[in-house]
Amino acid sequence: MRIAFLMAPEGVEQIELTDPWQAVIDSGDEPVLVSTKPGQIQAFHHLDKADVFPVQEVVSETSAGSFDGLVLPGGVANPDALRMDGQAVSFVRDFFEQGRPVAAICHAPWTLVEADVIRGRTLTSWPSLRTDIRNAGGTWVDEQVQVCEAAPSTLVTSRKPDDLKAFCEAFLEEFAKRR
Repeated sequence: MRIAFLMAPEGVEQIELTDPWQAVIDSGDEPVLVSTKPGQIQAFHHLDKADVFPVQEVVSETSAGSFDGLVLPGGVANPDALRMDGQAVSFVRDFFEQGRPVAAICHAPWTLVEADVIRGRTLTSWPSLRTDIRNAGGTWVDEQVQVCEAAPSTLVTSRKPDDLKAFCEAFLEEFAKRR
């Protein structure tokens, strides 16, 4: 399976990229770094710059149909930038419209709010997104991982880096159902 990892050019929380990325590789699947601009993305450890990673595909030149699933890593700045990019928002929305599974951790559900895909769904996130999720028609829960199958595409969400092990196990299990 090809799994898209969508990120803005900077602001992703590095461990929320690298742990799920490695989990996809370990499962025998192909992770693909998609961003809004070519070149590389700058990851962060909280507010400090961390490593850079090469962009493999640009969101304006690819489509949800060329992937089997989508992972949205968090970081505060990353999803905030993505939700301001119309092509990134459309890319995310297309996964839901095509019934492809999506996984989002920490602040990443901000992009889901902007894509208007959480109405009627139950999900978790970093606690500061609780009101945004509720205002967008979703139900927010404080759980390590939440799997929601309330619409055509499965949505897997987690709260924070401490939840990464459970997050990776849950999204890999759900994505594997597409095989």
